[in-house]
Amino acid sequence: MIYEVFRQERKGQAFQHAGSIEAPDERFAEWYAREQFGRRGESAALWVVPREAVHELGDFVDELNRNYHRVDGYPLKEKLKEARERAGTTAARDR
Repeated sequence: MIYEVFRQERKGQAFQHAGSIEAPDERFAEWYAREQFGRRGESAALWVVPREAVHELGDFVDELNRNYHRVDGYPLKEKLKEARERAGTTAARDR
């Protein structure tokens, strides 16, 4: 059975995927994870979960087209202009 291992480098930090291990059962998976990812003190904590317990989330639908990772920033002015045009309240200065 395949297990996924997540490790926390220092207390208070987020867990990150460390890798996968193959083990016959949960007890061996824990032992292998400790041996591979914790014996040199590089991890403060470990999570070991069966691969079947990890679920992928599907595509995220961005209905408002909000891309916060754009280099030019969030297009708020464009969205406000479009909303005003749809509402029919376009200001005189925008015309």
